Amino acid sequence: MKPILLVHGGAGDIPASRVSGKLDGIKKSLRDGFKLLNNGQSSLDAVEEAVRSMELDDNFNAGYGSCLNSDGIVEMDASIMEGKYLKAGCLTLLQDIMHPISVARKVMEKTNHTFIGGESALKFAETHNFKPLTKGSLVTENAKLALDEFKERQAKGLDTIFSPTELDKKSVEELGETVGAVAIDVDGNIAAATSTGGITGKMPGRIGDSPILGCGTYADNEIGGVSTTGHGETIMRFNLAQRILQLISLKQVPVQQATEDATREMTQRLIGTGGAITLDKQGEVGIYFSSERMAWGYVKDNKLIYGINKGEIYREDL
Repeated sequence: MKPILLVHGGAGDIPASRVSGKLDGIKKSLRDGFKLLNNGQSSLDAVEEAVRSMELDDNFNAGYGSCLNSDGIVEMDASIMEGKYLKAGCLTLLQDIMHPISVARKVMEKTNHTFIGGESALKFAETHNFKPLTKGSLVTENAKLALDEFKERQAKGLDTIFSPTELDKKSVEELGETVGAVAIDVDGNIAAATSTGGITGKMPGRIGDSPILGCGTYADNEIGGVSTTGHGETIMRFNLAQRILQLISLKQVPVQQATEDATREMTQRLIGTGGAITLDKQGEVGIYFSSERMAWGYVKDNKLIYGINKGEIYREDL
């Protein structure tokens, strides 16, 4: 099997001013992650490294650069899953740790559990040598500005983030981005990972789709792997990752069509927008988003293939 790494950097109403930074970050993430695949390391190692790269980049809503909740605090969600034994690690409401995706992997590998959250997640991270940052270290100026703008709109009655059926499509598109990766290695093992700061102005304690298996993340060697992004409440209610994999496994729908069909149906039924990246067990790629933009890219046959606008594809040497 030829190794493949596929990543996304969030779907939503991404302003033109952020396009260049997101594309640069996508390319760096792909190079960082694929280097491990090319050296014979596992798909699990590759997706973790690709996501770690984006967690360090404030062009993305994960790790440093995460959105702020209504109290101005970063609360992060993440999940990681491998497709051979269907093992996974998920965490939520993590504060003051740079790499939530690596903590999620420790949950998978060092506990008998799948999902932990809140203060217990922070204590678990400390126990496994993740050094807590000074409070507020993950808060960026862009995140502060976004929260201020959100609160101004909310005061004018222009934002209601938890009732997407009451919003027009444009408003829902503004609500969420995320980062994620899916990979297949030379042994045919599939892994997927997703990390996010959630949505600007969320209630403290709100949990999105990203740490929930079958919604934000799923990997199964017998079918494929998915990472999703977009409006979390919508993705959770539709169970987007599993919907895509069901089309592939139960109806033998090709991976690109399955990714498109499930994402389109989600938005048609629930208004909320989003996107997904998918790899099937043969290494075929599926990419689709119903939002205005989604940063995405993959490496295949030593070529970088990436984009952010609908109908736009760039190619360059790895």
